[in-house]
Amino acid sequence: MTSESQEHGAARRPVEDEVEVVAEETQKPAKGEKQEKKGSFWKELPVLVVVALVLALIIKTFVVQAFYIPSESMENTLLKNDRVLVNKLVYHTRDIERGDVVVFSGVDSWDGGEFQLEEPSNPVAGFFRWVGTAFGIVPGEKDYIKRVIGVGGDHVKCCDSKNRITVNGTPIDEESYLYPGNVPSDKFFDITVPPGRLWVMGDHRSVSLDSRSHTGDAGGGSIPEGQVIGRAFVIVWPFNRFSSIDIPDTFAQPALQALGGSVPLVAGFAFAVPLVLVRRRWLLRRRR
Repeated sequence: MTSESQEHGAARRPVEDEVEVVAEETQKPAKGEKQEKKGSFWKELPVLVVVALVLALIIKTFVVQAFYIPSESMENTLLKNDRVLVNKLVYHTRDIERGDVVVFSGVDSWDGGEFQLEEPSNPVAGFFRWVGTAFGIVPGEKDYIKRVIGVGGDHVKCCDSKNRITVNGTPIDEESYLYPGNVPSDKFFDITVPPGRLWVMGDHRSVSLDSRSHTGDAGGGSIPEGQVIGRAFVIVWPFNRFSSIDIPDTFAQPALQALGGSVPLVAGFAFAVPLVLVRRRWLLRRRR
């Protein structure tokens, strides 16, 4: 029995070895298949890159966009060479508020600026400039970033007896964000912000070319709300400065709403009265 089992065992071994060899051969891809896989990857790579760029551009156009800080006008809240993310959806859900740090376009609004970029020397350089601006790598020549001090209807004035800016007669405490050693303003101004416009100022008042520097322009230095791109809400670069950009507490004072907040209320009341009268007439006719 032992010899027979040994013979049968010896007879089985070649079959088992053949099965293992066949399994190994089936697991190994052919050279042609490897080349095809490598070739298909390089063919698909440009498509993947294009899709990624398109998705990134859609996000930056409608949702969030990165912006490069090119000047010292918002120090120390924002430093030169910081990168911030700007929420482009927020003002579809709420109004622009006092204290918001906003990015806006100065095209057809503020000529010149705190920095100037040379025109691209050729179309290729122009393309890379556009890409860099789109992804917050280089600054946009006509984009500005400032803090909203007054909204449409607000009476903004500098300064009171204690050298503070007042909004609707209420002084605002700017110590938490004003650049150390700066006064609220070295220029006198007294303006009622037109409806649909904003009075904006940089936190580094001594170097900021803000609404105070454009009082001779249309709107008396204010900017159109329609030119606002979005609200800067977080610093993302450099990493050691990662932080949110919040609205200072001083802008939460109820007294600030005294005048600025009354404009929409009057408009709403004027719109509501005719509706009430029409409904009343309809009910009287129905009773008859």
